[in-house]
Amino acid sequence: MRARRFAAVAALAVASVVVLAGCSSDPLAEQYREGSGKGYIAGDGTIAEFPAEQRGEPVEFSGTTIEGDALGSDELAGEVVVVNFWYAGCAPCRAEAPLLQEVFEEFDGNGAAFVGVNVRDQAATAASFEEGFGITYPSIVDANDGAVQYAFAGDVPPAAVPTTLVLDAEGRVAARILGQLKDASILETIVRDVIAERA
Repeated sequence: MRARRFAAVAALAVASVVVLAGCSSDPLAEQYREGSGKGYIAGDGTIAEFPAEQRGEPVEFSGTTIEGDALGSDELAGEVVVVNFWYAGCAPCRAEAPLLQEVFEEFDGNGAAFVGVNVRDQAATAASFEEGFGITYPSIVDANDGAVQYAFAGDVPPAAVPTTLVLDAEGRVAARILGQLKDASILETIVRDVIAERA
């Protein structure tokens, strides 16, 4: 019985290490690895893809990036857009950050734009996170007025951070990942499929 219990614990530990291997030196990711979610994540990793005929109205949003630039649906009109909701103290956000950057680099200039939406931090904290994780796509600071969160309220539950959306070229939500992105290939495939709709 003890041997079985040890084997189960060992298997769980290995799985956790695999999921968060990219954040081994991050104390919050370490805490998350040890099983303390502390309310960081409300999503369960559910992936939903919506056929074109079942998508809602285009989402109009705007905000100011960490660098102080205006960014929103007007600036991104006609593009497939990946929108990721995050904040610096969110352990699963830290765990998925390298994967998001990986997918961004694949599609940067090749059919899709990326926008982060920081839901809790001020610009300096958000900038420190991006520098630490090598994030090079822009993020909107939405902590003060929550305008971007409000714009997506019908698509993103308020406590579901992280959440990643893929918007089609018309600005409609084509796919949603509630919770941590655990495999870059999942998002790559979704983005590729949405880009292909324009062909």
